[in-house]
Amino acid sequence: MQEIELKFLVPESRLKGLMRQTHVKSSQVTQLAAHYYDTPDQQLAQAGIGLRIRKEGDTWVQTIKAGGDGIAARLEHNAVLDNEQVQTMLDNNELIPDLTIYEDTPIAAALADFKLKKLAKTLTRLYVTDVERTTRLLTESSEDETDNCIEMAYDQGEIIHGTDDSLRKAIQELEFELVSGDLDFLFTTAKTWCKRYKLCLSTVTKAENGGLLINEQSHSPAVNANLSQLQIDKDSSAPAFIRAVVHNCLLQILPNSSAIVAGSIDYDHILQLRIGVDRLRTALKAFADFSDEINPEWLPILKQTATLLSDYYQLAYINAQIEPELQACGAPAVDWTTDIENIKITPINTLQANDFQITLLELIAFTMSDPSIEPQTDQLARDKLTKILSKLYKKCLKTNKKADKVSDEVSVAELVSDDVEVSTDVADNDQPESELLNQLRDLRYISEFSTPLLSKKKAKKKTKHWLKRLIKAQKLLEQLNDDNQYQQFYELKSTTDANALYGAGWFTAILTDDQSHIDASLAKFADSSTFW
Repeated sequence: MQEIELKFLVPESRLKGLMRQTHVKSSQVTQLAAHYYDTPDQQLAQAGIGLRIRKEGDTWVQTIKAGGDGIAARLEHNAVLDNEQVQTMLDNNELIPDLTIYEDTPIAAALADFKLKKLAKTLTRLYVTDVERTTRLLTESSEDETDNCIEMAYDQGEIIHGTDDSLRKAIQELEFELVSGDLDFLFTTAKTWCKRYKLCLSTVTKAENGGLLINEQSHSPAVNANLSQLQIDKDSSAPAFIRAVVHNCLLQILPNSSAIVAGSIDYDHILQLRIGVDRLRTALKAFADFSDEINPEWLPILKQTATLLSDYYQLAYINAQIEPELQACGAPAVDWTTDIENIKITPINTLQANDFQITLLELIAFTMSDPSIEPQTDQLARDKLTKILSKLYKKCLKTNKKADKVSDEVSVAELVSDDVEVSTDVADNDQPESELLNQLRDLRYISEFSTPLLSKKKAKKKTKHWLKRLIKAQKLLEQLNDDNQYQQFYELKSTTDANALYGAGWFTAILTDDQSHIDASLAKFADSSTFW
């Protein structure tokens, strides 16, 4: 069985209003006491699997969950247990899941990498949950007389460490699960409630929260782009391809966004979220005509989000990373705390914005929609990709030549403007190196998305070599851009704190040395033959 659900965190300011809508006459309240199991080194969690035995009212149920077909989908298998047997095992402190029930079931594939007998012997109860669940059914009759039904569940309670009940973590979340009917009804309903109560999407499961508790972590580590999760084949249609690409971007965006809306101020979460948003923007612009379902309103919202994240990230990175490095080299301390506190829109404010959350919901719905009903379904993605790559590659070479001419007339420190947005935009100013940086970044992302369709088996080394040179040139130019901005931060700070002069001079010296490495890397990239 596959469950399709969306999970949200509820801001405290909207909780009272939400409670009035969940606690209605037709709602039901159930106490849920769950025992979660894994190996001591959490092998199941690492495989994206959650295993529990839970008391639901008067019934004990064993449940296993694993990845499903889509971002909002999870494979789920429920087995009702014998109450007397469970109670006996509890009394003897011997309650343990029965893994034999998963043989010849759809969930068996998720456990294929485990030897079940060996796994069963190593399972241990890592944590328990004590939750009060309030459920309410939301229904609608569609035009085709299909009954659409969603179960809305509000969970409030806590996760408790399996061996130390003094270690606890609060749970407060809202879930919408599609019981029957159209997927569109789930997303339409979720968007309505999201707008009304300022809900924020979260991909963090109770199992993941339990893992964080026993590992004494507040949030999961930042998630990088993972192209091995890009599921496309050589004959992918244009609509199927863009859905797979957006899905891959969301796999990076959603976990990092979830951490931030849950309170993380880790600059790594901010960086990886911004990179994910940049990759997504590149895809939506480059492959805009691959689907009629792409909403043009997504791009400006994503651009604004990336800009606001960048503004905060730069100061957070200076404070957390650059300052310690400079001080280790003998620099006097510079306090950036006030500068960070003076930023009016923080990452959590940025992500809590209704337009961003609605955009995420629409993007998830897009990835889960059927590409075969689109007009372009008979068009192969690979037939369009070569033209897109060739056009952008030529632009990069042309802009690089223009940058070479400018470099003879302008000093290195002036080459990268301070108002360049660290995103995938083709430059918003006339500086050729800024324009080249954006073009190289776009070319990199498009190339990475396209490689599975265009790279030939015999030319894998050639493809890898070309991408390596492209990425090196892009990263060096990006570092120049970053160093220039950090130099300007310290320069501006020095007007109120003389200690910042050390940092300003440090980055000025770095900028002077950077250009020769960049020129050499760009020359190698320009001399490389393409893989398409």
